[in-house]
Amino acid sequence: MRISIVQSSLHWENPEANREMLAQKLAPLRGHTDLVILPEMFTTGFSMNTESLAEPMNGPTMDWLGDISRDLNAAVSGSFICVEEGKCFNRLIFMRPDGQFDFYDKKHLFTLTMENQHFVAGKKRLTVEWLGWRICPFICYDLRFPAWSRNNSPTSNGPTSNVPYDILIYVANWPNRRAHHWRSLLTARAIENQSFVVGVNRTGSDGNGFEYSGDSAIIDYSGQSLAQISDGKEDVVTVEISLEDLHAYRRQLPFLADADAFEIKI
Repeated sequence: MRISIVQSSLHWENPEANREMLAQKLAPLRGHTDLVILPEMFTTGFSMNTESLAEPMNGPTMDWLGDISRDLNAAVSGSFICVEEGKCFNRLIFMRPDGQFDFYDKKHLFTLTMENQHFVAGKKRLTVEWLGWRICPFICYDLRFPAWSRNNSPTSNGPTSNVPYDILIYVANWPNRRAHHWRSLLTARAIENQSFVVGVNRTGSDGNGFEYSGDSAIIDYSGQSLAQISDGKEDVVTVEISLEDLHAYRRQLPFLADADAFEIKI
């Protein structure tokens, strides 16, 4: 599968400008990718201004995601500020070319910026299937909590074919003052879960005064970097990954079969 990571600066609290800008960046990918990953809150930046910026599930960003996915003939994923039944969520969408989609609501809300006072936390993980791959997406601060990302389930303590996912995705607005944590934790999640990990972070600065260096990356199941965009650069990078290689590695080193089984109670 061909995965494209999109590292970009974002227009602060300007969804229309961000959708237009990203559409231009994505257009050359037509016919050259299978999955496109955008940063966290790709329409606004990491804003708590939910009253002005929250969109419903039938709003312009969902329409845009459907149009882009269909045009590229690829799945597209990223998060935006969503309102549903009067509650706001930092919601990641996994959009397919046929208009079908799944979503994940950020579980771990960043209390240092009072995200928890403006958004409702999600309560369940999501695993989606796409082109024969099992994909588990998360959002930013979730990266710090390995139990939530662990590649096991009550039924997965056995043959490695039963593990829940093959690819972990983290979309983020992760400030450069903690870039070392971002890089280190992405690699740790790949090694401990014997999974490809895709981390997509933004660049530039935002209305909160935070600076972002990006450091978006695709890392393989052994912790080796397959691609990395650093130094605040805006870029789109595509990497092809192999499911057969992943399965061969898990058979050679079946560590997941020996993992502790546990359940998380919400």
